[in-house]
Amino acid sequence: MALWDRLKDSAQTMQTQLQAKKTELKSGAFRDASMAMCALVAAADGSVDPAERQRVAALIASNDVLRNFPADDLQRRFDEYVNQLTRDFAMGKVGVLQTIGKVQKKPVEARAVLQIGIVIGGADGDFDKTEQGVVREACFAVGIDPSEFDL
Repeated sequence: MALWDRLKDSAQTMQTQLQAKKTELKSGAFRDASMAMCALVAAADGSVDPAERQRVAALIASNDVLRNFPADDLQRRFDEYVNQLTRDFAMGKVGVLQTIGKVQKKPVEARAVLQIGIVIGGADGDFDKTEQGVVREACFAVGIDPSEFDL
């Protein structure tokens, strides 16, 4: 099976798993960590062009699990995290990973945040090494072994 097919299947499986846990994923910490994760994946290469920002925002708006939250609130938080990362990637990443780490004590939320990062990273058909690297760092931030997600 080609890498793209495996990635597509994996993203679909993760989306199905997220959907099954939708009722458990309503906390503010999950909301914030999810938006931080989306921003981190979008900015993995150190920058986010307007087209990429718009594409990720559309994915966030269309994600059924994230519909637990008002779309404008998600958009605002995503933009804040992206701005933090594009101003100073190294410092921004520290803050974003701290936000992601706040779900560490809730394994269902922590795994869901990581799954959202993988779904966002793979949405363009290329979950590249930089995106995989930031999701791996997020795994460490929430205390989950990256090998659980083949990272």
